Amino acid sequence: MRKQNLIYVLPNLFTASSIFVGVISIVKASQGHFTVAAWLILLALVFDGLDGRVARLTNTTSDFGVEFDSLADIISFGIAPALLLYFYAGHDFGRFGILVSALYVIFGAIRLARFNVTTSKIDPNVFIGLPIPTAAIFISMWILLFHQYELNSFRIILLFLSLGVAILMVSNIRYPSFKKIHLNKSMFFKTFIVLTIIASLLYLFSSEGFALVVLAYVVYGPLRAIRNLSMRNIQKRR
Repeated sequence: MRKQNLIYVLPNLFTASSIFVGVISIVKASQGHFTVAAWLILLALVFDGLDGRVARLTNTTSDFGVEFDSLADIISFGIAPALLLYFYAGHDFGRFGILVSALYVIFGAIRLARFNVTTSKIDPNVFIGLPIPTAAIFISMWILLFHQYELNSFRIILLFLSLGVAILMVSNIRYPSFKKIHLNKSMFFKTFIVLTIIASLLYLFSSEGFALVVLAYVVYGPLRAIRNLSMRNIQKRR
């Protein structure tokens, strides 16, 4: 019985680690260590990914774990990137900077609440609205890129980009989840090669690579929605 209880603790330890790393990111951002703060949010994503997978592998999923994970997400992927954004750029733009950071957290919380109440009713292969971890990585990686290339004069762009991803979180735009992908042998080999090349490029150009990969995912949703809408209009005309 003790062993079983200890196994139930394991995925929650990863969730707690995600919160811990998120809090450290907030502290580092407040101290002006923006590079460290941005990478810590990415580390929080790693822990967030591990808790669910460990829970499924050990068959220790629980209602407590689901709720704990949501609370962790609002800290690590809601408050942490919002404060990183504010300390890096928002504080120079007065109330607008505060508003963007606040709206990001509010819309992120709405996104999580909607996900929790609809997760059993929708297709597991898609997300409705941009997932909050993706939005957090988008903000942190682009802040990292702006900081690395000293684009301080263009920080207002980050506020509008962040406002955009906040709106995408509460939109009805669909994004692929990649949770249940079945590959045959030929596709597995090709996918492995592509992923190896991508991983190599991320090693060489870490901040640029992550920023572009997450940008491609964020843009994919609206482009797909526009394409589907165009196809429907063409079919109606016929």
